Amino acid sequence: MPGVDLDSLTLRLYPDPVLRERGRAVDPSDRHVQDVAQRMVEIMRAEHGIGLAAQQVGLAWRLFVADVPPDPDEPDENADPASGLVTATHGPLVAINPEIVEPGRVPTPLEEGCLSLPDIRGDVIRPSEITLRAHGFDGQPYELRTAGLLAKCVQHEFDHVEGTLILDRMTQMSRLKVRSAVRSLEKQAGL
Repeated sequence: MPGVDLDSLTLRLYPDPVLRERGRAVDPSDRHVQDVAQRMVEIMRAEHGIGLAAQQVGLAWRLFVADVPPDPDEPDENADPASGLVTATHGPLVAINPEIVEPGRVPTPLEEGCLSLPDIRGDVIRPSEITLRAHGFDGQPYELRTAGLLAKCVQHEFDHVEGTLILDRMTQMSRLKVRSAVRSLEKQAGL
């Protein structure tokens, strides 16, 4: 895998074409992939986000990072080990070559935003629980059953890996509400 200049990785904004590219699989044991993941965590934190996909830093890779803190207003579902559901990351999560398996059957709406679509927010309906399969920062495979905001974040970042944006998933009403803001971003980009 050719080297990537880590200093060249910066947040890409809509309508940058890389945001629509489906990611290609990468070698989870490649130290360079791990370096890119670490740089992505730094960018995500600097931008005050809870997730970031490789496409958002200009790479069409199957890679995303997330860091979803526990919600102090919600009961900690992790307190019940029998549920097996994780609702917070307790530090950065790295997902190399991610897959979503066993999506929950109960779709729920949640207002979402995206670092690559500044100041644009809208309702997206997604399953409230999903299982993520991926390789971690150490290159080892793992499986994680997620719920709540973490499940929504994983699905949002997985969409990026697939070249899909929240604009494609928003409810019709939300799309109508953000139409002028989207046009403004397109105009700024010269489209």
